[in-house]
Amino acid sequence: MTQPFGGTLDGRTAIVTGGSRGIGRAIVERLARDGADVVFGYARNHDAAREVTKTVDHAGGRAHAIQVDLADADQVRRFLEEACEHLGALDILVNNAAAEHRPAPLAETSEDDYDHVMAVNAKAVFLALSYAATHMRDGGRIVNISTLNTVLASPAISAYAASKGAVEQLTRVAAQELGPRGITVNTVSPGATDTDLLRSTNTPEGLKRFATMTPLRRLGQPADIADVVAFLAGPDARWLTGQNIRATGGIG
Repeated sequence: MTQPFGGTLDGRTAIVTGGSRGIGRAIVERLARDGADVVFGYARNHDAAREVTKTVDHAGGRAHAIQVDLADADQVRRFLEEACEHLGALDILVNNAAAEHRPAPLAETSEDDYDHVMAVNAKAVFLALSYAATHMRDGGRIVNISTLNTVLASPAISAYAASKGAVEQLTRVAAQELGPRGITVNTVSPGATDTDLLRSTNTPEGLKRFATMTPLRRLGQPADIADVVAFLAGPDARWLTGQNIRATGGIG
């Protein structure tokens, strides 16, 4: 982060789930660079979380990490309460975290696997939206992260795609309910984005294939997604709500 901190989000507060790596880290850093005071959640990687806070703090921003298991509803509630207590108010919520899933056909996807993915990817988002409905200040911004895979179906990701489909419907309903208070609710659906998770679940040949599928002939970068989220979190997106922005480089 070489740009000065401060700007369109000065005086605003933000909660980001799954903020220690990949797209989530880029979102935390971008919102902080724009002036927001950010609290982010992380699951296990203490070193990665510390690195994010160190990077943001060193550059003059404000970021605070809280460990949370988003599969545990009680921990989700405690995380949101602690985050708001730290921030003092809530203006921006980014539901970014997603369960890492083992690709498997429907016949080989266990009920436990399904329940875990749905708990992290859908129920935690529902709980966060419910919390924001009563704690977010008027004029706030909510951004939920989905996936291109809700429209570009692939085998072996049934639970993941189902969970993200639920997120997209939650977005549409929340936009209707919270709109009268000036709160916008939108979805960003990334395509193939160059993260540790993408690289760990795909071969080099698969990564090249993803890149050639885009008109831009490259994989997305976490910053590409963070920039879209920052736009939706800022004042210029005041007339956008209930939308699904497909940040895919032209796929789908």
